[in-house]
Amino acid sequence: MARSCSVDVSRLENEMSIKVIQWTSGGVARQAVRAIVSDTRMELVGMYAYSKEKVGQDAGELCGLDPLDLAATDEIEELIALRPDVVSYCPLYPDVDHLVRLLEAGINVVTTCNFLTGWGLDYNSDRFGPNPRQRLQDAALRGGASMFGTGINPGHVNYQACVMSALCVNVQHLLVSEVVHEITPFLGDPNIAEFGYGQPLDTPGLGERQKKESAVFGDAIEMMASVLGLQLDEIRCSTDLAPANQDFDTPGGPIAKGTIAGVRLRWEGIVGGRPMLENRQIWVTGDKADGIEGWGIPQSHGYVVDIQGDPIIHNTMIPIPTGDLSRMTMEQSQIHGMKITAFPAVNAIPAVCAAEPGIRTYKDLPTTGAGGL
Repeated sequence: MARSCSVDVSRLENEMSIKVIQWTSGGVARQAVRAIVSDTRMELVGMYAYSKEKVGQDAGELCGLDPLDLAATDEIEELIALRPDVVSYCPLYPDVDHLVRLLEAGINVVTTCNFLTGWGLDYNSDRFGPNPRQRLQDAALRGGASMFGTGINPGHVNYQACVMSALCVNVQHLLVSEVVHEITPFLGDPNIAEFGYGQPLDTPGLGERQKKESAVFGDAIEMMASVLGLQLDEIRCSTDLAPANQDFDTPGGPIAKGTIAGVRLRWEGIVGGRPMLENRQIWVTGDKADGIEGWGIPQSHGYVVDIQGDPIIHNTMIPIPTGDLSRMTMEQSQIHGMKITAFPAVNAIPAVCAAEPGIRTYKDLPTTGAGGL
C-alpha cells in the first residue's frame, strides 16, 4: 500500500526539514537549488541527472555552488528509496512516466515545466501518450501525493490577475499580456524555435506547431476560470505574425526581410459565446518587425494585466534584476528569467506538501510568499 505523503508543515518547520530532491540541474534547476539550500525549512537530499556525464558529479558543483556532498544519479528507485517529501521538477517538458512513478511512491511534486492543470498535456497526447492528465491524477491519488505546476512564469501572473479582479464587479474581460519588445537575443533558445522566426509567413502547419508549443497557456486559461468560478465553453488559440522589414542576424540564425520577425499568440477562454479570459504573448524583434502598430502592444516590457470591469484595472509587473543594469550581460538577463521561473515553485513547497492528494493549482493552495528568510 502506498504511503500518504501529506505533510504537517507546522511539524516540519518546528522539528525537521522538508526533504527535497532536485530533478535535473539545468538553468532553472540551478536557481531552484540555490533557493532550496538557502531555505531553513528544507533539506536537499538528492538530485536526478538526465545525462550520463552528470551522474556521480556533486549536486552543488553542477549548480555552480560549493560541494553539497550529494552525488547526482539517474537511478529513480535510488531516489525514491530516500523517502523524500517532495521533488522539485524542473525540465522544460515533463516525462509523464517519471512523474507517475514519483507520485505513486507518495512523493509530492512541484514543477516549473509546461504544466499548470494538464490541459496542454492532453492537447499534446500524441507526444505524451493517451490521457496524460488522468494518469497523473490517478497516480497522485494512489500514492496520496499532490502535484503543483507554476506553468513557467505565466502561471503566477495569471493567478495575480485573478486576485486583482477582487477589486471589481461586473468583469467583462480579463487580459494578461507578456510583452517582450526585443526578443532577438533570446531566439537561440530551442523552445522559441517552434514559433517560426525567420520562416515564411505562410509556412505549412506553423499555426498548429505554435499552438502545441504554447499549450501551457491553455492551462493558464483553465486555471483562471477555475479560480474565478467560470464555466468555459472552449479554450482557443489564434496567432498574428509580423514580417521583418530588413535582413538581420540573430543567435538562432539569420532572419530575411519578409519572413517572421514578430509573433502575437492569443489564448482565449470563451464564456457565453464570447472571449472573457485572454492570455497574450507578444514577442517582437524591436523596430525590425513590420505591421505591429495595430497589435495594441503595451509600452512597458513585462507582465501587464487589464481588467474591463467596474472599476477598470491596469497593472504592470516588471521583475527588475538587482545590481547595475547598465552592465548586465545577456547571460545575466537569462539567469534573471530563470530565477522568476524557479522561485514560485520552491516557495510553494510547504503548501504543496500539506495539500490534498491530486493535481493542485493556485486555487487549491493558500497564499504563498517568500519563505525561510
